[in-house]
Amino acid sequence: VIHECPRKTGKSLKTKKKHNMQKRLTPYPLIALLCILVLAACASIGSPDGGPLDYDPPKVVKCQPANMSVNNREKKLTLTFDEFIVLENASEKVVVSPPQKEMPEIRTSGKKIHITLNDSLKKNTTYTVDFSDAIVDNNEGNPMGNFTYAFSTGSEIDTMEVSGTLLEAENLEPIKGMLVGLYADLADSAFTTQSFTRVSRTNSRGQFTIKGVAPGKYRIYGLQDMDGDFRFSQKAEKIAFDSVIIEPTCAPDTRQDTVWIDSTHIDTVKTIPYTHFYPDNVILRGFTEDYQDLHLLKTERPIPEMFTLYFTGPSDTIPTLKGLNFEGVENMVLERSLHNDTLTYWITDTTVAYKDTLTFSLTYLDTDTLGQLAYRTDTLDLIPKITHARQAKERQKKIEEWEDQQKKAKRRQKEKYVAKPNPFLREDLTYKMQPSGGIAPTQNIKFTFAEPVAGIDTTALRFYKQKDSLWLEEPYLFLPVEGDMRSYMLYAEWHPGDKYKFEADSNAVKSILGKVSTAIKKEIPVTPEEEFSSLFIRLILPDTAAYVQLMDNSDKVVRSAKAVNNRADFFYLKPGEYYLRLFIDRNNDGKWTTGDYAANRQPEEVFYFPKSLTLRARWEVEQDWDVRGIPLNKQKPEAITKQKPDAEKKIKQRNAERERNR
Repeated sequence: VIHECPRKTGKSLKTKKKHNMQKRLTPYPLIALLCILVLAACASIGSPDGGPLDYDPPKVVKCQPANMSVNNREKKLTLTFDEFIVLENASEKVVVSPPQKEMPEIRTSGKKIHITLNDSLKKNTTYTVDFSDAIVDNNEGNPMGNFTYAFSTGSEIDTMEVSGTLLEAENLEPIKGMLVGLYADLADSAFTTQSFTRVSRTNSRGQFTIKGVAPGKYRIYGLQDMDGDFRFSQKAEKIAFDSVIIEPTCAPDTRQDTVWIDSTHIDTVKTIPYTHFYPDNVILRGFTEDYQDLHLLKTERPIPEMFTLYFTGPSDTIPTLKGLNFEGVENMVLERSLHNDTLTYWITDTTVAYKDTLTFSLTYLDTDTLGQLAYRTDTLDLIPKITHARQAKERQKKIEEWEDQQKKAKRRQKEKYVAKPNPFLREDLTYKMQPSGGIAPTQNIKFTFAEPVAGIDTTALRFYKQKDSLWLEEPYLFLPVEGDMRSYMLYAEWHPGDKYKFEADSNAVKSILGKVSTAIKKEIPVTPEEEFSSLFIRLILPDTAAYVQLMDNSDKVVRSAKAVNNRADFFYLKPGEYYLRLFIDRNNDGKWTTGDYAANRQPEEVFYFPKSLTLRARWEVEQDWDVRGIPLNKQKPEAITKQKPDAEKKIKQRNAERERNR
């Protein structure tokens, strides 16, 4: 220990000792504080540092046999990558071409993908395994992008490609996961008797690319293959076809590639040479033919007085019923849907209706295992969900509760009490009115009753229009809706801003089960003209069979109009945002009609206006529409397209979020 002699300063010895003590003690509190901070940092909860973030997709480092190899005889294929990988939705995205009768085995193992082809290899044939964007890295989910592995069993490998888009014919929705294939056999029968020559599958945008195509002539088809035979073999399968003969070609081309410094700044724009394959803009329209297998789907008997038979599809033949524990089937009233796929039988005989179980035989047309319609007979037992005894008990309970309430009211009100009729002593015929509030001048009022109507006393109906403080009688029509046994329509000349009133006395409407309506008194205001807008469409379309449809933001039809002299006018529209759709009504039936492959009939053409139209009160909007001005796959607005593209891999955004969390 070396002691330094104190120097002479002006300070006292006590002050010097205090100063020396501070010099010796000062480091210790600092060290202690530093330890506390370190411990606190260790104890805090946060995201662990996983090392540098990975933005790079997987890369193929080896293929066995080599990619684009020729004279290959191997059926077991192995692809090796530079990192651990995962196959996402392999059954939907990975396609082997030519199509395999026996499903190939595809599995991952660490950094490898193993493929086993179970079919015999064809001679002098190019094979492709199209992975689309199914390959992603195991850690970050970075997609590899569209990747196709190919080899040939001959001395040459075919490299032509055919690409395009497959859309739903009725509404131009992209169709995801549907097969699109080529036939070298140009006969129409090839689609129904042979497997595809080459095949691909559509992605979430409805886009497809058929690779490994040899030079030649082809027909192209789309198929929603339900039985895995790669041909149109069932009427229930969605299809698409085109009579145009395809001849694949290619030519050298260039494209612009942009290199970004960051998300907002461009580094350089490079011109990249590449081989452009044609055709690359094939548009196919998918549809299901107007046919369904016919089966009895289910039966229901919600109340004793009726039962309903539900079938899976339309039919021209009404089933035959035969009562096994009752008689009088011929006295039942049959209520049919438009295509006879829903049949409701109303039982007017109370001795039959009050049976707890109805047993009868039902003979109807049914699709057999060969796809042919044949008569089938079933024995059915129908029990109501609510029996007649339970109905009577619940009704009696309501009657007694009402009478008890009236007795209490009489004691409470004494001489002021006014007796009221018990509403539960009879069963009223209920109804619904649509629309129930104000209407537009182009609308009419629909009354739908709970049971089929047996008759209406028209002398008990009245219709008025308000003028100042008076209600003056107005002409009107109250007519049954065609094909609907329960509904009537109130027609009148509605004027904007006016108020109307419809009245019906009690018992004016009587149902087939004997129920009668209560008094009806409904005021009907008509919206003023200044609250509406109008839209006038001028079509650039050399066709006289066009129907223009106004759509809401759910792609549902709001209003339709047949084009006259290439114009479609819409008056009294509520302000809002609208979309436009148009179909060519070839058969002049006023509705869109699907296609038929055997008849070589395409579905009726459909077009969309490519953007929305905003209408405001008192506006009159005129809009020109060149229906064929842009390709079909670019027409439907994104806002009303239900089939959205698969969510893009937002790796950078996710990693940035993780970085912020750290």
